[in-house]
Amino acid sequence: MPQDDPRPSGAGMLSLVGTPIGNLGDLSGRVRDTLAAADVVLCEDTRVTGRLLSAMGLRRPLERCDENVIASRVPAVLERLSSGQRVAFASDAGMPAVSDPGRRLVDAALDAGLPVEVVPGPSAVTCAVAASGLDCSHFFFEGFLPRKAGARRERLDLLARVPGAVVLYESPHRVAATLAAVAEAMPGRRVALVRELTKLHEECLRGTAAELSAAVAEAEAQGRPVRGECVVVVESPGADAPAPEAEAAPEPRALASGLLAQGMSPSAAAKEVARRCGLARSAAYDLVVSLKA
Repeated sequence: MPQDDPRPSGAGMLSLVGTPIGNLGDLSGRVRDTLAAADVVLCEDTRVTGRLLSAMGLRRPLERCDENVIASRVPAVLERLSSGQRVAFASDAGMPAVSDPGRRLVDAALDAGLPVEVVPGPSAVTCAVAASGLDCSHFFFEGFLPRKAGARRERLDLLARVPGAVVLYESPHRVAATLAAVAEAMPGRRVALVRELTKLHEECLRGTAAELSAAVAEAEAQGRPVRGECVVVVESPGADAPAPEAEAAPEPRALASGLLAQGMSPSAAAKEVARRCGLARSAAYDLVVSLKA
């Protein structure tokens, strides 16, 4: 073990490995070395990561660890790390734990006092911000909006008050509807629609959200649908925009009940209640346990 190895004696390492979002030329030597040294590589789709390893001439054990199973994988991952194994986590593309289920592994490892390292790679968020040409000296990364129209509208109404640019992820077949919703919530603001980042047909379209929504809809009507994952960057509001109102802390019991109803584990629900309601972790846990009884 190197002299400057940050791991406690006997501990393994959880490595968050950033992978290309389109162009394999963005693979770094450190990414290759980290994956080559991993005892196991956790990933969203073993086929996707398997092809990536093959392109690097590597063969490593792969295990599926997507949003549907990651919660059940946590105890085994912690056991591996505690026994000294090196565990790499890779998303299908981009940086793990950014709009990605890998956050659960990081949270659990850090809570257990186990080491985590980040092996940087491309990120669609920062690439899109740079490509947009909009003022993003302050920006808020939202990720994917709710799919249901009502919930999406409510979320956009809140985002309209953010004192900075807003960055959204969207799939190509929903981007026209999302742009139309942005136009309704934030009329007049300039928007950049960035797609196919780092790929051969990378493109950045700019205009108001209404203009871009109409352009996408027209292209689809002409048999030229948008292809590739999309990032939408909405410029910040003007200096005269109303300041955001402080959001009241949620009622702890109602929040805890809602989180448990969503299938969240008691420990995770307690952590979220403590964070959002300003409670001590022990008090939040007691509340959650009382609701489960």
